[in-house]
Amino acid sequence: MRAIPTLKISISGVRGVIGQSLTPTLLTRFAQAFGTYVGSGTIVIGRDTRTSGEMVRQAVIAGLLSSGCRVIDLDVCPVPTVQLLVRQRKASGGIAITASHNPAEWNALKFVNAEGLFLSAGQARELLDIYHQGDYTKVAGGEMRSVEPFGGALEAHIEAILAAVGQLPQRERKLKVALDSCNGAASVIAPRLLQTVGAEVVSINTTPNGSFPRGAEPIAENLGALCQLVKDSGADVGFAQDMDADRLAVVDETGTPIGEDNTLVLATRYVLGKTPGPVVTNLSTSSAIDDVAQMFACPLHRSKIGEANVTEMMQTVGAVIGGEGNGGVIYPRVNFCRDSQVGMALILHLLAESGRAVSALVGDLPRYKMIKEKLECPSHKIGEVLRLIRNDYAAERQDLRDGVKVSFAEGWLHVRGSNTEPIIRLSAEAKDETWARQMLHDVLAKVTRVVQS
Repeated sequence: MRAIPTLKISISGVRGVIGQSLTPTLLTRFAQAFGTYVGSGTIVIGRDTRTSGEMVRQAVIAGLLSSGCRVIDLDVCPVPTVQLLVRQRKASGGIAITASHNPAEWNALKFVNAEGLFLSAGQARELLDIYHQGDYTKVAGGEMRSVEPFGGALEAHIEAILAAVGQLPQRERKLKVALDSCNGAASVIAPRLLQTVGAEVVSINTTPNGSFPRGAEPIAENLGALCQLVKDSGADVGFAQDMDADRLAVVDETGTPIGEDNTLVLATRYVLGKTPGPVVTNLSTSSAIDDVAQMFACPLHRSKIGEANVTEMMQTVGAVIGGEGNGGVIYPRVNFCRDSQVGMALILHLLAESGRAVSALVGDLPRYKMIKEKLECPSHKIGEVLRLIRNDYAAERQDLRDGVKVSFAEGWLHVRGSNTEPIIRLSAEAKDETWARQMLHDVLAKVTRVVQS
């Protein structure tokens, strides 16, 4: 079998393994291409805490300055902070330096347009055309502009959230939050935000040093320490973030993870209770979000996977909230992007105003069981895998907008190539866990045979 590539260029940006595929030369060229794409305008940059971040930052700055850009440097901050500051500073765009949930050896560039949104598919293709042609804007040394550090980004982000959501209502006892920021980009802003809205905070992994104390992805298997902290501290809720702080996982008051999909479910329940309206999520998000939308008689729309696809549909339908089932909450009153800080604020308001526990709120909804798997897969095999799924389930209802999603009477199956890693992602969901597990077991066996052939 061919070696799995360590460079991924997609609608989500460019990412790769430092020291292998993601080199200073490639990073500088992409920054030059982006500077050319935005017409040598003002660019906001920020990074997560990965140890490779400083090298990547300097390569990006070199490329941007050489193409005539003015650079506003936020230093270490969440990705949604970069997106917010692009809008607030009326910049031409932004670059977030982060590989999100990827392992420590990876890093990446995420490109943001002047609206504070990740590039759409069409915009990303235009940028890639410039990159591949290599005809970049170049300015002489005397025309190069300086780098402007900006130290107020985190405060600006907190103020925006408070303006949209407000402080928690007064209670006899403050809500206690257990927090795990994975020593990532939210290690400073998250505790500060939680205290500012009126919660008591106990935390682990909030040292922004780039070490990975657990797997960066905020999934149940990586949250053992947070679950223990919730139980030991008597916290009302536990919050876990990934390295770039766009995704949020929730642990209930018993120390049990509720599943990443239920992050969006709880946030949506709060927002629709205040301002009913359309909701947008992606094809792989749990059917529990359908139940919440029906609870408030609100329309639900589904998009292709990827934040850019979700936000584009949210703007089209005028959504009041949206997001993805990986723990990504998008609240347009603050930002048209996934923002774990906003997710925490919305869920805390739901807890404070309802007076109910996390487990009780989740228990109100029908229980679904989603089983997920992923399999390393070279890009040339993905088409063959998807054809197999289409053919094997040709008699069932299918959505082909992003891989193949098959709907059955009992539940659904979704198989797709990842936008961010050289893998195939497989998900199956049903109220009957046995059905979901058997479905995914059977499909994974088929897909494995194709990949290894």
